[in-house]
Amino acid sequence: MRNIDLNSDLGEGFGPWSMGDDAAMLGLVTSANVACGGHASDPETMFATLRLAAQNGVTVGAHPGYNDREGFGRRIIPMSPSEITRMVAAQIGTLMGLAALAGTKVAYVKAHGALANHAAETPAVAAAIVAAVRAISPDLALLAISGTCQEDAAHAAHCPVYSEIFADRAYLSSGRLVPRSRRDAMISDAKVATARLLGFLDTGLMPVVDGDPIPLAAHSICIHGDSPHAVAMAQDIRAGLTAAGVTLAPFMRP
Repeated sequence: MRNIDLNSDLGEGFGPWSMGDDAAMLGLVTSANVACGGHASDPETMFATLRLAAQNGVTVGAHPGYNDREGFGRRIIPMSPSEITRMVAAQIGTLMGLAALAGTKVAYVKAHGALANHAAETPAVAAAIVAAVRAISPDLALLAISGTCQEDAAHAAHCPVYSEIFADRAYLSSGRLVPRSRRDAMISDAKVATARLLGFLDTGLMPVVDGDPIPLAAHSICIHGDSPHAVAMAQDIRAGLTAAGVTLAPFMRP
């Protein structure tokens, strides 16, 4: 595989409080997952992020999460599947309305944090997210953690689905991400991250912390935008992939 998308989770500030350097990241990635009011963001932050994405020609996705700003969406909030569907639909709809004002369109949906991890291993939660996506528009796709229930739920509902891997997160042999509570969860060395990605693109195998490399599929690589080294990491990864002959382009256009 020598073609890949670079995505990042952006628009994760709130009011006067900002997180990360969205302007710099939007000059480096090809797709942006924009927070839509659950774990972070507000109408002004969303609009500003969407405008910057449009100006940079970056494809936009909705990034819904649990309504948990205090925990940044990294805690599971007990909800029924139908409640999750309505929560996700509301957040996607909010971002779509602001995207229309900003001169762009929402092309896909990627769940955030605890919601994404819960959906990765819980079929009912994955199906609840897909139900919201399918109800809103047949043109919306799902960006799913590779090798998880999210992909299965999308296929079952005939929802377009694309798979992602993470540049800056370590993996377990189960295909799940190493929990952030562990010291080995994050990869902060850009050279290590780039070498791992190039190896994956050549072989389709992802190194893990507890066994032999595992096979995964990927249309997109995520670089988290909320870490202090996010921009430097994105710059180095982009340069390293390009130098190796990898073409960077959005996995879909609206």
